[in-house]
Amino acid sequence: MDAAATVWVENAPGPGRKALDWRELWRYRELVTFLALRDLKVRYKQAVFGVLWAIARPLAAVAVFTVVFGRLVHVPSDGIPYVLFVFTGMIVWTLFADGLDGATTSLVANAPLITKVYFPRVAVPLASVLPRLLDFGISLLLLGALLVVGRRPPGLQVLLLPVVVVWCLVLTFGVGLTFATVQVRYRDAHHALGLLVQVWLYASPVVYSSSLVPANWRWVYALNPMVGLLDTARWVLLAAPPPGVSVVASLATGLIAVWVGLRTFARNERRLADVI
Repeated sequence: MDAAATVWVENAPGPGRKALDWRELWRYRELVTFLALRDLKVRYKQAVFGVLWAIARPLAAVAVFTVVFGRLVHVPSDGIPYVLFVFTGMIVWTLFADGLDGATTSLVANAPLITKVYFPRVAVPLASVLPRLLDFGISLLLLGALLVVGRRPPGLQVLLLPVVVVWCLVLTFGVGLTFATVQVRYRDAHHALGLLVQVWLYASPVVYSSSLVPANWRWVYALNPMVGLLDTARWVLLAAPPPGVSVVASLATGLIAVWVGLRTFARNERRLADVI
């Protein structure tokens, strides 16, 4: 082996702060792909229904919400059939919630790898978020079939679907970095996350329309970054009323959440191998 071509990197904490090196992460893109594919294999290995679980969960939630909110409470859905309305909200929410859960536990789950080999640690949470795209894609195909059956073709704004997906992934990744960092030091952070996700679900327009919020409170409500994302997703996929200018508030708080996640992770990355 050519000694000059070998680069040794000490797997130990260093002094001071270190910003995330995105070029280094790009050099480790094959590792990210490997970890993401490994996660998919582990999740679906020896599963009876395989990828059908990707649609079973949101469909079960849609059935419950349709009976409770659609039939009993008669929650308005902006003129859209309630099943389509809540299913669209659920598949976007599931992409976010599952990715957040995976990112939170990713560092602890990969502790043997992190403590033995050097690589950019941010690759682990990123690789745990990406596999959720498969579940989202399968659910999206089912939604497309429902739109065909219901004769509700989306408008030209459906071309913005990749923007919505990237928006959701970036938000999930940013928030997930914060919880992943906290989870390394405090292992009960995952339990706190479960409670937060439950509260966050009902604080977001997943099963109801944000138009129910009084107009003078819309800007405050839109500080929830999922509000603008869900409203935009329904506009793109269901031709629902377009999101108002309050979507700017959701974008702003979402970017702040991502910035906090990146900064928190960068400040603690060098010590992860020792603390974990």
